[in-house]
Amino acid sequence: MHKHRSSFWTGHAVGRAVLGFVGVIAFVAIWKLAQSTGWAKAGTIPDPFLLPQTLVEEWRAERLLPAVMSSLVHYVWGLSLGTLLGFLVGAVAASSRWADALHAWLARILRPIPPLAWVVFAIAWFKVSHAGAAFVIAIGVFWVNYFATWSAVRNVDPKYYELARAFGQQGVLNQAVNVTLPASAPGILAGMRTGIGQAWMTLIAAELLGVPGMGQEMNAAAGVGAYEAVVIYMLVISLVYTLSDTLFARFEKRVLQWRPS
Repeated sequence: MHKHRSSFWTGHAVGRAVLGFVGVIAFVAIWKLAQSTGWAKAGTIPDPFLLPQTLVEEWRAERLLPAVMSSLVHYVWGLSLGTLLGFLVGAVAASSRWADALHAWLARILRPIPPLAWVVFAIAWFKVSHAGAAFVIAIGVFWVNYFATWSAVRNVDPKYYELARAFGQQGVLNQAVNVTLPASAPGILAGMRTGIGQAWMTLIAAELLGVPGMGQEMNAAAGVGAYEAVVIYMLVISLVYTLSDTLFARFEKRVLQWRPS
């Protein structure tokens, strides 16, 4: 009986949903307790019970929606460019030993440099603009997709190519489309999905330096001690990320519907 009850709470969708809700309530309770007891500097812990009111205020002040839309502009551009270039360069490097050897050292030099280190050049080249933020985002997303694609293509079983040749699939392009791409798709798509989250982390950090968007609004709110507003933008970021990740998960499932579940 005990085992049956345990499996319901951890294995059943309803049970897991209830546990998740309880976890959120417990977190909010601890948060409120920390805010009420004043264990940190006065005024630095926002009141969770004021968040609904703050959300309405940010919306009525016409700050929330414009900030979200502004962030989405450079988010979409940076994510798209970083994903495309990371996929292309990673695929070429994994498919050609010459290409891999030519840029191997360059990749080792540039990869450890954080995307935010490029903010200086982004401002110098693009000023404080959507293009500059997209540039910084693209760099962070590029490396995620580059290594995911490189690894996925390199790990394609050579027997697949032998089987393809036995069925008349000749030529580099033909094998790339009919063998390499399908076989490496799970790894490539996993990298793209990771890049969706990486782009948000890089975006907010870039906006803290002045690019219009949610990061800038968070910085402005923190400057005047409006920490409830900071939390509102944090939660909106989480919501937008969840929506984008859910949409991509559905796209991934459709693309990989041939794979056994």
